[in-house]
Amino acid sequence: MNITAHIQKLLELMGFPEHQVSVDEEHRKVLVVVDDELFRSQLPTALPAFEHLINLMLRRENLPSFVVDVNYYRRERERLIIELAKAGAKKAILTKTDVALPPMNAYERRLVHVEIATNPDLKTESDGEGKDRHIIIKHINI
Repeated sequence: MNITAHIQKLLELMGFPEHQVSVDEEHRKVLVVVDDELFRSQLPTALPAFEHLINLMLRRENLPSFVVDVNYYRRERERLIIELAKAGAKKAILTKTDVALPPMNAYERRLVHVEIATNPDLKTESDGEGKDRHIIIKHINI
């Protein structure tokens, strides 16, 4: 059974008869589109659990893990995080002060670190513990 078939079976068992699944095996990404208002409203908390469930199912079949996006939520969130990083970078450069971003999960913090790494005048540091962990964008005084 291929990856798409596994995910479609899971969605049917979850009660989502209307769904679309696309798999990018090269980049190990899965996009799932479901037309369910309740599921959509619960995406911020449901997506990590849904991704974990899919990856458990794939691991059981000796298949690699995948990054899962539902209804483009993750893609939109990534876009917003990168915009936030760019705005923080601009503020750090203009004011020559440290700029603290709001708490983020590890994946989102990594997006910020990668985005800011392209600017030689800035550096980033993670600060805080647990759910309060966030990034500080620092201007490098040359």
